[in-house]
Amino acid sequence: MSDDALEIDLDDLERRMDGAMAALRTEFASLRTGRGSASMLDPIMVDAYGQMTPVNQLGTVNVPEPRMVTVNVWDRAMVSKVERAIRDSGLGINPVVDGPIIRLPIPELNEERRRELSKVAAQYAEHARVAVRNVRRDGMDQLKKAKVAGMSEDDNKMYADEVQALTDKAIAAIDKALEAKQQEIMHV
Repeated sequence: MSDDALEIDLDDLERRMDGAMAALRTEFASLRTGRGSASMLDPIMVDAYGQMTPVNQLGTVNVPEPRMVTVNVWDRAMVSKVERAIRDSGLGINPVVDGPIIRLPIPELNEERRRELSKVAAQYAEHARVAVRNVRRDGMDQLKKAKVAGMSEDDNKMYADEVQALTDKAIAAIDKALEAKQQEIMHV
């Protein structure tokens, strides 16, 4: 058997774990915390010119004050579509149209809603942890196959330790991101 079959692609495993973290950041960005942020509109897609387009590609997104986000839509014909997409997005924001500008006043969050959002953030983090563990399992399966194919016991142990180290690092990053997001949500 060739040496290539006995190599475990740690870079691929790390890239996939980083992908889980990137997905988590995107999900966290969509959680409203009582303060405006341009990234809160990132997941919202608008049917523009026959294809689904992110809001930030149809206008300039600004945060002129902590509890206000504005979208200056470049094409006036798209204003109503952008407004409808924001209204239907589930963000719980009521857009106010003023010519080509859509104002999004961010309502204050009550304590109950903050706790709910904190639980949602924890669920997102758990999904990311599961994704990382699945990547780890794939790596360990590769190691089992490599061992059967003739990988030495020492190499197998070394790779297993590296896969576990990547997993621990990714889980720690997820936990740290969750803690920061929960503090942001609970901060009044």
